[in-house]
Amino acid sequence: MKRWFLPEVPDLLGLLNTQADVVREGVEAFASWSHGEGDSTAVHAAEDRSGDAKRVLQSSLRSAFSTPLDPEDIYELSERLDRVANSVKNIVREAEALRVTPDDAMRDMADDLATGFARLGQAFEALGHDDAAASAAADGAVASCREIETTYSSAMSSLLTIDDLREVMGRRDLYRRYVRTADAVEQVAERIWYALMKSP
Repeated sequence: MKRWFLPEVPDLLGLLNTQADVVREGVEAFASWSHGEGDSTAVHAAEDRSGDAKRVLQSSLRSAFSTPLDPEDIYELSERLDRVANSVKNIVREAEALRVTPDDAMRDMADDLATGFARLGQAFEALGHDDAAASAAADGAVASCREIETTYSSAMSSLLTIDDLREVMGRRDLYRRYVRTADAVEQVAERIWYALMKSP
């Protein structure tokens, strides 16, 4: 008697959502840290968990018979999510090494990052069943991140009033890292747009 087995169909979008949720928690913890609330433990833990979630997703992707999006898009979205988690962890690590505490500009930029990533989470939730909502949420994520440019410009100008060169150099580098993190969030949004453009 022959037995037929259906090929494995892992819930790849569910795994992608799981990773996005982990990174969102890390970004929210980073925003709290930027406000001087709590320590960096939750940020580091989220980065570790994001790496674990990425590996689970990529292992499932290799064994999947069919995928809801192009496999390359799923892989790249997971990679880009992990870059966001790494980016906020690296900001915290550098600030601690330089002994620079977050200022008002950093708090504002972190809030915009958290808002942007929350919208990105909505885009992931809509993937696979509501392309219009996913695209609109990705648009919102980019809009929030671009608010950071205004804060960054103002913050860089304010450094001209500080005499301590060590503090100026440290804050300048951290401001730039916040902007690069916003760029990383935008790159996730852009890959969502690309994946949606290719989907039937």
